[in-house]
Amino acid sequence: MTTHTLRARLLEAQLDLVRRRERSVIVLLTGHAVTHKGRLVNELDHWLENRHTEVHALAPSSEEQERPYWWRFWRRLPDRGRIGIFIHGWYGDALFARAERRLSPGAFRDRLTEIRAFEAELAAEGVVLLKLWMDIERPVQHREMQALQADPARAWQLGASDWQRHQQHGVIDALGCEVREATAAEHAPWRRLAFRDPAAQLEQLAGLLHETLTAAPTPPRALAQAPVDEALEAPSIHHAEPRVSAPLKKPSYAAALAEAQGRLARNARELARRRIPVVLAFEGLDAAGKGGGIHRLTAALDARQYRVHRIAAPSNEERALPWAWRFWRRLPADGRIALFDRSWYGRVLVERVEGLAPETAWRRAYAEIREFERQLLAHGAVLGKLFLSISQEEQLRRFEARAAAPHKRHKLTEEDWRNRARWEDYREAIDEMFARTQAPGAEWALIACDDKRRARLALFEQINRRLEARLAAPC
Repeated sequence: MTTHTLRARLLEAQLDLVRRRERSVIVLLTGHAVTHKGRLVNELDHWLENRHTEVHALAPSSEEQERPYWWRFWRRLPDRGRIGIFIHGWYGDALFARAERRLSPGAFRDRLTEIRAFEAELAAEGVVLLKLWMDIERPVQHREMQALQADPARAWQLGASDWQRHQQHGVIDALGCEVREATAAEHAPWRRLAFRDPAAQLEQLAGLLHETLTAAPTPPRALAQAPVDEALEAPSIHHAEPRVSAPLKKPSYAAALAEAQGRLARNARELARRRIPVVLAFEGLDAAGKGGGIHRLTAALDARQYRVHRIAAPSNEERALPWAWRFWRRLPADGRIALFDRSWYGRVLVERVEGLAPETAWRRAYAEIREFERQLLAHGAVLGKLFLSISQEEQLRRFEARAAAPHKRHKLTEEDWRNRARWEDYREAIDEMFARTQAPGAEWALIACDDKRRARLALFEQINRRLEARLAAPC
């Protein structure tokens, strides 16, 4: 195939990707130094319609260092119909940190496990991966570096890190074998691109990308389900008793609320001082009082420190990306608080019960949620998961009260009545959610809400306790 024919076919395949918008493609180049990575990406970008490509060569910014490690990659994922090109990407950090012994062998293996999970999640969501290892023999690398250094027009391309990578060639070669062996999968294979004339390399890269664009997608094999820790007891909606014998009187409630809000304000200030992020996920049955509870919580906080995310049906932009993207992108910086009014648990609740996600997707989500929350905790975040429960009788009373009050009528929708009709289906989904996502540091709090005042105080107590436990823990 001539170069002109290859270029035309590649462009045609890319425009078909744009037109169909069924999947996105990630091209990732990593490997040895001085192997034409930058030049290849520049020239490939000219072969393509670059309005539909994104190129990323990342060094972590201060903004990215204030969030969990994977945030910076999630926020740069290409949406359906686009091609994202990453130079080194998530492999460069692990590879070079291990080569420089900034990462222990165990931490390196843990990172490779995270990479496998990340790539499997992307593939399951319609992201196609083309991973390229850029190869060069050490003597050839040395000659190329000397030639670059001797050429005034190109010497700027060579930095101290390139010479360091040259000295580490054997180490990087061995680590590269380990990386490729540990992360190769049917849905994320590795290809090796040998160092040669840049024009020949470009044709090889273009051919591999054309093959990727035109091949039928390979979904990942079924992912392992999130293990259930039998030693860690999960709550059960079936065993909850939201009714109360006597409602809390207003004067007692007002005094207790003021004390709880003051306690929360003090805790939040200390968390901000120590740069500890907080993620609070609020789930619950309709009319249980999520909005009212969040309103009273935020009344105790500095508005500059928190953000409330009300999660509804995904937007068109969110539908064009993997489902977890919209939660990753909303994670708070260190010292800030994110409150999610409904959360990533919609995947295994409303999307499950209403048939909005196929069974394979919501079953897969348990493992993905566990990994997402593990990464929040590994970053040092406080994670609070709060489920607000209400009896069927009290829910009906509140629905009818909303329908009768003009200023509250907007809160009641046809969807609320439809959800109520599937009461037992939701209860089954809720209990499975509790069981499969209960984990140390990510435990569920089940709050009885038939009495709104007691429920709000219980909400404050659960959150304050969790924050204080984190503040008391060794740094």
